[in-house]
Amino acid sequence: MILSPVRRWECPNCSMTDVTTKPVANRYHPCAGVAGLMAPMVPAGTRAKVTAVEREDYIGKEKVQLAPNGRPVMSVVTERPDGSNDVMVFAPSAVGKVD
Repeated sequence: MILSPVRRWECPNCSMTDVTTKPVANRYHPCAGVAGLMAPMVPAGTRAKVTAVEREDYIGKEKVQLAPNGRPVMSVVTERPDGSNDVMVFAPSAVGKVD
C-alpha cells in the first residue's frame, strides 16, 4: 500500500490554509497580506515572515510585476527564525521591436 502524506499549509500574513496529499515542495496563493501578490504558504506551525520587496532600480520600458498600489515589486521573501530564507523573484520582461 502506498500512503499519501498529508501536509497542512498556512499563510503567516492572511487566514489562508490548505491541505495537500501529493508531495509538493511549496504552495502559493494570491495573498491579501502581501498586496495580492503570489506568496508562498508555509507548513502549518512554522514561524515565518513573508514580505514583498519593492524594486529600487530604474525600470525603463520593462514589463514588471506591479502591486495593486501601482508600485513595482521585485520579489517576495520568506524569512525563518533560524536565519534561512526563500526568495521568489518576479523577473522583468524586456520589450523590443523589429523594424
